[in-house]
Amino acid sequence: MTRFILKSMLAALTASLVALPLQARDTIQIVGSSTVYPFATVAAEKLGKKIGKTPVIESSGTGGGMKLFCAGLGTRHPDFTNASRAIKSSEKKLCASNGVTDIIEIIVGNDGIAFSNSTSSKKINFTKKQLWMAMAEKGPKPKMWSEIDSSLPKMAIKIMAPPPTSGTRDAWNSLVMEKGCDPAVKKGNKKDCNLFREDGAVEEAGENDTLIVKRLAADPESFGVFGFSFLDQNLDQVQGATIEGVEIGLDTIQSYEYPIARPLFFYAKKAHIGVIPGMREYMNEFVSDAAVGEYGYLMDRGLVPLDTSTLSKVRSNVKNLNPISM
Repeated sequence: MTRFILKSMLAALTASLVALPLQARDTIQIVGSSTVYPFATVAAEKLGKKIGKTPVIESSGTGGGMKLFCAGLGTRHPDFTNASRAIKSSEKKLCASNGVTDIIEIIVGNDGIAFSNSTSSKKINFTKKQLWMAMAEKGPKPKMWSEIDSSLPKMAIKIMAPPPTSGTRDAWNSLVMEKGCDPAVKKGNKKDCNLFREDGAVEEAGENDTLIVKRLAADPESFGVFGFSFLDQNLDQVQGATIEGVEIGLDTIQSYEYPIARPLFFYAKKAHIGVIPGMREYMNEFVSDAAVGEYGYLMDRGLVPLDTSTLSKVRSNVKNLNPISM
């Protein structure tokens, strides 16, 4: 009997210690994608003016954000993570192993990945095969663009690419590197298609897209890979190449005619909602007409809106707090 009482007391004490930290924080914490970061920042500022506390956002990259998000529940762990691609099955398993089992997925809009250079340079059309040949470790490793195709400029290949922790890197791999990959390389090991050159022609430039834009503006021979919003906000300095003959733009991204178009996401911990103040309000703010409607403030920042049907489903998920399948 005594042992039973002691076990009961210990269980109650453990539960209280677990619950206490979760109740101790009153500011929303968000991590994740650098692509979604500028949109999340604006939505957070709008919310802050309404409820008096602005969510704290860290730009850690999609992969880095998922690791932080999936590490557990409680105040030591973030409430939301932004992502420029959907959560992976391996990340779902990591979340589940740490007790993060009810996850709500919110698609916030569409984005196109720009392959950009300085406005002082010639605008160029690339195929996915040409981009793979220029960037791939298992490719021919040409020094000049003209070595790939005579229609391309006699200019050294210099590309600033996203790091492995970036969702933009994951999307670029699946939409460009794998699609443009040499069939012989793909047959040997599909993962080899995604390996970037290590001879200096391709540089992993980090998560700071603003810095990449500045570097492109200063070097007319360099190209950079980043989301459409950063291109759209800096058209006085950089321009997007056409891909497979298609210009990057709002219409071609929304229709997915542009070959490197993708959806953008953020993920919420259902267990934190109702405990961390303002989480529901933040989700509602992000999918409101004021934010993502036809003339929403996020459209002004370069977010490409969802079609009406998809947006309706997203709002239903937010209202009902529907978790994704694990």
